[in-house]
Amino acid sequence: MSPVKTVLFDRDGTLVHDVPYNGDPERVRPVEGAREGVALLREHGISVGVVTNQSGVARGLISDTDVRHVNRRIDDLVGPFDVWAICPHGPDDGCHCRKPQPGLVLWAAGRVCTAPADCVVIGDIGADIQAAERAGAHGILVPNAQTRPEETAAAAHVAPDLLTAVRAVLDGPPRGRVLADERPIEAAFGTGTASAPTTPVPAPAPEAAPGTPRSRAAAHTRGRPR
Repeated sequence: MSPVKTVLFDRDGTLVHDVPYNGDPERVRPVEGAREGVALLREHGISVGVVTNQSGVARGLISDTDVRHVNRRIDDLVGPFDVWAICPHGPDDGCHCRKPQPGLVLWAAGRVCTAPADCVVIGDIGADIQAAERAGAHGILVPNAQTRPEETAAAAHVAPDLLTAVRAVLDGPPRGRVLADERPIEAAFGTGTASAPTTPVPAPAPEAAPGTPRSRAAAHTRGRPR
């Protein structure tokens, strides 16, 4: 079985806490283990990328520039990443890139010269896993509060957290339905003594003054569409 050459992460809800239609870099909050996981993959020579639906662009809630600014902030806090693949379309636009279609995964894999079979996609909802499977890649679901029970039940591989998902593919594609790796992070890095990098936690964004108009994106903070 060939080793994993590239890991592609979903963005919102997987690498960073989901703020629907976020156009503000100051609202970016990495999930626990995100920076450590990306560093661990790089330590093992595995390329890393992001595949993300950003339908807020099509809905007129955020701009392409907003998306780039948020992505740059994530790159600073969690990355760097070798490739970013972004779908700005809405669910009714009929594109081939919006997950669960495989276009983002195929494009990102091509950009880092990796066959889809040597890629793993890590995400938090069924569309991420379906996109991986349709592209011929492996998918790992890391459920959170937004994950539907039927999505967890349908996933071929499930991990309790992001760092466990990453550790499970260091030696090859995921094996088994529920993934677990109890090694200390130092052992996973292979040094036995080196300290794992820690995820910087930005200061909370300041609250808007009373009477300050909220952005269109801030007014759409409920629900799951991405």
